[in-house]
Amino acid sequence: MANDIHGTAYNPDVLSCLANLSSDEVFTPPSMVNAMLDMLPSELFYSSDTKFLDPVAKSGVFLREIAKRLIAGLSNEIPDLQQRVDHIFHKQIYGIAITEMTSLLARRSVYCSKYPNSPYSITTFDDASGNIRFKSILHAWKNGKCAFCGASEKEYSRGDGLETYAYELIHTIHPERIFDMKFDVVIGNPPYQLSDGGNKASAKPIYQRFVQQAKKLNPRFLTMIIPSRWFGGGKGLDEFRSEMMSDRRIRAITDYENANECFPGVDIAGGICYFLWNRDNLGACSITNIVNNQVFTSERLLDEFDILIRNSRSIPIIHKVLSQNEPTMSQQVSSRKPFGLPTTERPTQSGDLILYWQNGEGPYPRNKIFVGKEMIDDYKVITSYVGYDHAGNPGRDGKRKIFAKIAILPPHTVCNETYLVIGHYKSKIEAENLVAYMKTYFFRFLVSQYMFSHHITKGAYSFVPVQDLSKSWSDEKLYAKYGLTAEEIAFIESMIRPMDLSGGDDNA
Repeated sequence: MANDIHGTAYNPDVLSCLANLSSDEVFTPPSMVNAMLDMLPSELFYSSDTKFLDPVAKSGVFLREIAKRLIAGLSNEIPDLQQRVDHIFHKQIYGIAITEMTSLLARRSVYCSKYPNSPYSITTFDDASGNIRFKSILHAWKNGKCAFCGASEKEYSRGDGLETYAYELIHTIHPERIFDMKFDVVIGNPPYQLSDGGNKASAKPIYQRFVQQAKKLNPRFLTMIIPSRWFGGGKGLDEFRSEMMSDRRIRAITDYENANECFPGVDIAGGICYFLWNRDNLGACSITNIVNNQVFTSERLLDEFDILIRNSRSIPIIHKVLSQNEPTMSQQVSSRKPFGLPTTERPTQSGDLILYWQNGEGPYPRNKIFVGKEMIDDYKVITSYVGYDHAGNPGRDGKRKIFAKIAILPPHTVCNETYLVIGHYKSKIEAENLVAYMKTYFFRFLVSQYMFSHHITKGAYSFVPVQDLSKSWSDEKLYAKYGLTAEEIAFIESMIRPMDLSGGDDNA
């Protein structure tokens, strides 16, 4: 047994190990790469003319796995292994590295040498880059931001020798000129965000820019793995969401509600997805939703609603609710800063009101309130702007709780930006009935359809109907009112955790 070291020793794929190292620019596990490649027509890997581009190369895993398939697929057309390898690496696979370090790593993975003009490379090029290029690009600063990617000049204007993170693909208006050739397949895992210089390490998404630039290359197929937050839009993503949902060339999406299921150990708020864009084949999209290892697939148009509904089993329930044409809670929920007070606002030494903030309460003067004055003297139902569920993702059991806190504020009280006001009433009984309504599986399930981050905004209440709060509501009454079946009820309750129904306050 001692001599059988190759048969018994643990010999992991080094790129699988690298996939677990970073939560900034996430490395892709080989298994995920192959799942994406499996969406492509198999004949692409049997043709010596097919050209592939990874415009955001990091570990080189996409190009490596493509090369493996081409080496097998072209064995009949080019029987000599070295000639086959030379043809594939010189004529079929190309990459743009995102940093100088990843260019070396990608070349090492693909050519077995970080310098493909060295004697150690399995195919010989005349230069040290081969077909995996890296060019140090400068940001185009305008009013403190990059005109191409929106990066903060304060954060990314750096001295020589430091990475600028000015990615080549998205720092040009003519991406097709980078290689000056037509590609059949563009594939990759782009960087997800960059600091925009805002408060508390504020960052803006940039992955959508890579998708938009890749489409300008007009490949036959485009597949990328990106955060799923675009399903609901938001910061910098509303236009991109509209583009994607109306694009009939998006033919498949695989969506992981919890990013840990495809990127172990990495938290990505709202989950992760990969998609297939097919230039020459328009139609409905096959959507596969994965949560807690359960897989649900449906074929439908993406733009039936303002957001992309992840799980097809939610759709009949939403249809039944919306069919009654009732006003929705989004029309009455306050915007952020319901009283115009930021998260940093604290009680003062004296005042005729009480200010509630995250860690307590204290006096506050009425004359400092200029927003939401009509709510001050009512009973107010509040909930935290930040939800209970970590990064907006379901827990290990696949369920969400949604709300971290629900409370009733009495008259003569206000709150800062930590909370949203869900409703305000003259009578305490109406406020208590709203709290009971909010704690139902039904209410929280409808809010969960908008859970693409840890924030619960006003828009997240767009599917939740307003009820007559002169009477109390329970799940049983709501299920009966909207004609939900036993199967639909079971689905709702399989997705949402129970919540304490006693009292007017619920702390996680």
